[in-house]
Amino acid sequence: MDSYSIYRNPLTSRYASNEMLYNFSERKKFTTWRKLWLYLAKATKELGLAITEAQIQDLEAHVEDIDFKAAEEEERKTRHDVMAHVHVYAAQCPLAGPIIHLGATSCYVGDNTDLIVIRDGFDVLLPKIADSIYRLSKFAQEYRSLPTLGFTHLQAAQLTTVGKRACMWIQDLLMDEKAIREARWNMRFRGIKGTTGTQASFLQLFEGDHEKVKQLDSMVTKMAGFEKGFIICGQTYTRKLDIECINVLASFAASVHKICTDIRLLASRKELEEPFEKSQIGSSAMPYKRNPMRSERCCSLARYLMSLAANPLHTAANQWMERTLDDSANRRLTLAEAFLTADALVMTLQNIAGGIVVYPQVINRYIQQELPFMATENVIVAMVRAGGDRQECHERIRVLSQEAGNVVKQQGGENDLVTRIANCNYFQPIHSELSQLLDPSTFIGRAPEQVDQFIEEEVKPILARYPGLDSAVSVDLKV
Repeated sequence: MDSYSIYRNPLTSRYASNEMLYNFSERKKFTTWRKLWLYLAKATKELGLAITEAQIQDLEAHVEDIDFKAAEEEERKTRHDVMAHVHVYAAQCPLAGPIIHLGATSCYVGDNTDLIVIRDGFDVLLPKIADSIYRLSKFAQEYRSLPTLGFTHLQAAQLTTVGKRACMWIQDLLMDEKAIREARWNMRFRGIKGTTGTQASFLQLFEGDHEKVKQLDSMVTKMAGFEKGFIICGQTYTRKLDIECINVLASFAASVHKICTDIRLLASRKELEEPFEKSQIGSSAMPYKRNPMRSERCCSLARYLMSLAANPLHTAANQWMERTLDDSANRRLTLAEAFLTADALVMTLQNIAGGIVVYPQVINRYIQQELPFMATENVIVAMVRAGGDRQECHERIRVLSQEAGNVVKQQGGENDLVTRIANCNYFQPIHSELSQLLDPSTFIGRAPEQVDQFIEEEVKPILARYPGLDSAVSVDLKV
């Protein structure tokens, strides 16, 4: 049966990067198991157990050359994945075979590998999130002063700027970067804890020497690249750690969904567009269409990732006493797919952020349709300065506004309030000021200055953690 005749997970075939796919691959998993057996052997030797340097070298020589077919056949016989790999590794390492997995339980390799893979998954994601922030910050700076309609309740509100709105997106991503970075650095290693977390088997190995058992745990933790380990475990590390890790990814997904929903709404108004390639087809039936397919993909994948956050909650809630195995199949799916989905999301976001196209004339047209109404207070103030009566001015401009509104809503015409004011003798004292009163740049408040301050004080310090960012580098998507 060829590969096209069996189901392929779209995360692997269409969306996620090769580096994240490798991180959750069988090769990464089982070579990490072998490295953990090697760490255990090295540490126990250093602490005085009868393990020879030749045995250590034997283990080191065969960390990478896994016989996957032999391991699969062994697992079919034993129905135990860890023991299958112990047997295959031992067959390759005749000298070291007798001391592989000494004192350990399956969770020594299983859980510790999961922790390594989660940590490394965060390390794949964080620079990409930073790059998305960098690309959007360049965009925000470029359009810091370009007025655009702000929206509340999806109704036209006061003006903001295109760059200021992008800073709202960036602010959410900064929170995600911080949460993911903290989740990564707060991770602890399970280490060597034994079958129920008491380290009893290792205490036997070291003939009751508690200090050596503590040293062993610390040494293996450091070898695996962790600063801290759990002091308390059952057979597994607490599954609440999985909750924390998946939650920060789900929160990131919510941010991307919000950003891409904004882009989709603005694209429908033709105010801006995501990148659109020369040969890209928007619709099979409507050749003129330029659908925001990348943003739609992000919203779709984000919805899936947000839904995955429920799984580790149920898993943690159902860990009976020291552990139960009903977490295993669920975690095989949830952990990998959460990171693969987050990876697909952030790469698509990078691609979008590096090529957003803005249409200032369209934006200005929408502004001109709404600005006359927004400017009525400015007109009243100007008339009062010129000696007019505020209440009379308010009534006259109310009447003209209603007439202009009827033209827009009932006749489908353009907003002609400014023309009506210009043709009304009552407003003659301020006719020369009308263009100034209706200048969109006078309605954006401190938006440009807020962009500058935000980039300088909040964005740049975070980006300094990630040298080598370059918004000109393209991010190619698989499809």
